[in-house]
Amino acid sequence: MKSSKSFMQKIVVLTGAGMSAESGLKTFREAGGLWEGYDVMKVASPEGWRNNQALVLDFYNQRRKQLLEAHPNKAHELLADLEQNFEVNIITQNIDDLHERAGSKHVYHLHGELRKVRCTVKDHLIYQWDKDLNIGDLSASGNQLRPHIVWFGEAVPMLDKAIEITKTADILVIIGTSMQVYPAASLIHYIGVNTPVYFIDPKPNIDENSYQHITVIPDKASTGVSKLIEILLQP
Repeated sequence: MKSSKSFMQKIVVLTGAGMSAESGLKTFREAGGLWEGYDVMKVASPEGWRNNQALVLDFYNQRRKQLLEAHPNKAHELLADLEQNFEVNIITQNIDDLHERAGSKHVYHLHGELRKVRCTVKDHLIYQWDKDLNIGDLSASGNQLRPHIVWFGEAVPMLDKAIEITKTADILVIIGTSMQVYPAASLIHYIGVNTPVYFIDPKPNIDENSYQHITVIPDKASTGVSKLIEILLQP
């Protein structure tokens, strides 16, 4: 991949469920509030955790096993390759680690990470975790561990960092997200007024008239990112 650019432009990429769809991973938004057949409020909320820890743990154990069997797709790999020509920061709503496994070096997870767990009392006690998490698995402080996931109703710890990064964008790329989930959807409002935006989604629902410099690429992630790279690297 060659570029005639004399300096490294900063690309900020916002990714959602559509980014990982071609790797076989699903999210609740595809099924009207269900995630792999589960009511999301029972498995992705503090109330659900209080009501039935065993159900929540089993749900994420299944998701973790699914993730470990999945592989990065062409779109993940192409974004990693972009680092040869641009300074690339990826802000993702996804809880998988497919961006990292594809080789992307600067990835920020707004909604947590499936392959990590944390203490239910001391949030800073976070552990890499690839096996089942069970009741009785404790942190170093002696408290129950929980999935390292931002549930409905919880604060988004990475939001301030994501805003800071988005403000630096020379180019903003949005892939596979409806831009309906807040606070992630608000990030587009932090770019400069003349910053070009590329929106990749097979069913784009963004209002093109709301943004001065937007290019919509109505394709799945792998095809759309291929087209994006052709645009970005043209002489």
